Amino acid sequence: MCGFVASCVCSLAEDNSDIHGHVIGKTQRHLEAKKKANGFENGISGVENGVNAHANGVNGHSNGTNGTNGTSNHIPISNGHKLNGHFDGFFDGYFRGHIKGYLNGQTGQTGQLTDDTLGDEWTDVVKPTTNGDALQTLKAINGAKEAAGTAAREALAKQIQAGVDAIKHRGPDGSGVWISPDARVGLGHCRLSINDLSPSGAQPLHSDDGHIHAVVNGEIYDFDRLRQVCIDEHGYRFTGSSDSELVIALYKIHGAPAFLEHLRGEYAFVLYDELAKKVIAGRDRFGIKPLVWTVLGNRVIFSAEAKAFLPLGWKPEWNVRGITDSGWMMDDRTVFKGVRKLMPGHWMEVTEERGVEIHKYWDAEYPDKTKPDPRSIEEMVAGVRERLVESIRLRLRADVPVGIYLSGGIDSSAVAGIVTDLARKQHVKIGSEQATRVACFSVRFPRESGYDESDIADRTAEFLGVKIHKIDVDEQRMADDFSDAAYHCEHHHFDLNTVAKFALSTLPREHGIKVVLTGEGSDEHFSGYPYFPAEFLRARDGGMPDSILSQDSALREELQQSASAEMNAVWRSQGAAEYEGASDSPLLADAVGNTMPESLLAWHPANSLFQGWVQDQYQGRWDMRDTVMAGHSDEVRAKMRDRWHPAHTAMYMWNKSTLINVILSCLGDRTEMAHSIEARTPFLDHHLAEYVNSLPPSTKLNYMPPTDAAGEDKVDNFWWKSAGKALRQISEKWILREAARPYITDELYNRRKLPFLAPARWPADGPLHNMFKKLLTREAVENLGFVDYDVVEQALGNAFGENAQSTAFRILAYTGGWVTLSQRFGVKKATVTENGWL
Repeated sequence: MCGFVASCVCSLAEDNSDIHGHVIGKTQRHLEAKKKANGFENGISGVENGVNAHANGVNGHSNGTNGTNGTSNHIPISNGHKLNGHFDGFFDGYFRGHIKGYLNGQTGQTGQLTDDTLGDEWTDVVKPTTNGDALQTLKAINGAKEAAGTAAREALAKQIQAGVDAIKHRGPDGSGVWISPDARVGLGHCRLSINDLSPSGAQPLHSDDGHIHAVVNGEIYDFDRLRQVCIDEHGYRFTGSSDSELVIALYKIHGAPAFLEHLRGEYAFVLYDELAKKVIAGRDRFGIKPLVWTVLGNRVIFSAEAKAFLPLGWKPEWNVRGITDSGWMMDDRTVFKGVRKLMPGHWMEVTEERGVEIHKYWDAEYPDKTKPDPRSIEEMVAGVRERLVESIRLRLRADVPVGIYLSGGIDSSAVAGIVTDLARKQHVKIGSEQATRVACFSVRFPRESGYDESDIADRTAEFLGVKIHKIDVDEQRMADDFSDAAYHCEHHHFDLNTVAKFALSTLPREHGIKVVLTGEGSDEHFSGYPYFPAEFLRARDGGMPDSILSQDSALREELQQSASAEMNAVWRSQGAAEYEGASDSPLLADAVGNTMPESLLAWHPANSLFQGWVQDQYQGRWDMRDTVMAGHSDEVRAKMRDRWHPAHTAMYMWNKSTLINVILSCLGDRTEMAHSIEARTPFLDHHLAEYVNSLPPSTKLNYMPPTDAAGEDKVDNFWWKSAGKALRQISEKWILREAARPYITDELYNRRKLPFLAPARWPADGPLHNMFKKLLTREAVENLGFVDYDVVEQALGNAFGENAQSTAFRILAYTGGWVTLSQRFGVKKATVTENGWL
């Protein structure tokens, strides 16, 4: 686990800020060949200038025919040759043009290499005045070229280290930098030591033959077995015992992209193949670990967080279109202009010959909605249980203690139950400890808010016999942590649950824990969210043709209409709004009526929040459903249209947007690693996920009508009080409940899903209200350049007190995030001239 910064020269790399419509699943992007007017191209110009100067020197040589030895000796420079002849031209053109220009181009350090920064060797290079000085001058030229290379490497190393220092919260246990001999590639790393705590686990990493170099963020599981295979079958010689070294070993053995098939876990990496002269970057299948990139001059820059780009010369600007059309969440754009995400399940190759190419190596797949599944229910339940237990077992492997984030839900409780069972019955170590009482950590909201689940977590801890540590997240704590959480997340968010997760992640370190297991990814694969029932009911489940709803279409259709209306009521109760865009998007035909595009946009800021010039850019058509659908390839949309059940289509859309950019970002890696905590997600093991994806929808969402009036679901918390009979008659995550039943309480087995949200209603003039009033001044909001302050001012008056409006509170949350980033990143004010797209 770590943070890293990587940089490589690519003269074909182009500014990507104006690229729109990235397609998830697109197999390749080859950025247009575009030579920059600096760096490498200047080096070419230097050579050309040298040639021209040499030509001028020929004239000098000709003029030297009247001078002593001028006609027969090319070396002497006295008399007719003089310094304005051949050698003078060679010196000024070749040396000052070629060497400085070439080195600037090779290293991408345009403007960095000057007479002052090249050192003594450079200043020693003077034009000869006598014949005897000529040889010494040529030696000095070679010395200056070597000095220039050293200066370039040192300058790049200094920049890379500064970038690493900007994200040292990701790895406080050490750092390292490696620069290639030609200074074209630089790798920097800050270490959070989890496996192999010795110096041999430090990064950057190098292959056994010294030709492959890499920085790796994350964890590779099953690495003991994979390591032995590399040794026994391929003769690879490992330097240490770190799991990260497998990335280099497997690449050397299998090459790209074949080596990616062997990687199991959460990871992002940048690798340099010195012999092949190419850079390979990759990201795990679900996007658990972040990887962003941009182009600065003729360099492609990578990091886990954009803030690391600042010391390398990045000048942040708002990606107004990506923010306002929701592209930052639906495709590979971010809220910053020119900064892109490498999408999950993708890898990038950078070469001087072909520029930047992006490929897909993995994607989710679902069964044909018309084909019956031959497996029995018992076989399916056993299959889920077996793979979940194995996933958790692998994630307990660490050289440090391991804890668990425990909420009141079935997901984290199942993880805690299985960990306890493995430790007690099979004597599996919990990280580095041979213990039976795992440490668990939980958030406690104010009880009167109605959002607190800590009492259920207490009962689960008591049932399992585990230790539980809680952090009180009250209004003052959220006000204190809001800006820091936004800074680390690097994007806006509609809720303060991310602030609560930020606060929670301070707790494990206080108890000597670096690694925690979490429940993220369960709702995404077992259909835990209230979005999914309406899509489940939209079509017959051909995978289970004998089920009640497959047999009774009238009942299914009646429930579908009711579930859709109930879902909208639930979201409105929390401050979301029904989608307000146009309804004639041609791409929506591929969704075949699926309402997930609208559901994904329910938490998007209302169009009225943005200034008039932004609204004018859309020319009357501001339909963000286009963004949702355009984020998927033609191949995927064809499967949505013809092959997949609507429930699986909805899951795919959610997992390619909200899972990546919210659940695993501001509710995952960013808030955890802000405090140097590595979170492991057993539900996102791709072996488990692929098996669950192959199951019929009716195993995940199960119709369970009450047997009588007394048996009707009576749950009445802040979330379910707006739900009606249809939603209450669909049991979410049914097969997970069955698979986890031996490890959880009856209370959890029967409990309905409650999303992790923070309270959104607070008193006027309290800590949060005062924090937002101080943060969201007219000057601060108008300095964004794209937000209408009048709307924000109105929200400040409506978001707090007895008649508080949840929608107004969401506006403050969005805008507060942007203002924080503006101030702490120094983001340039947006204007229609520089940030418009018409």
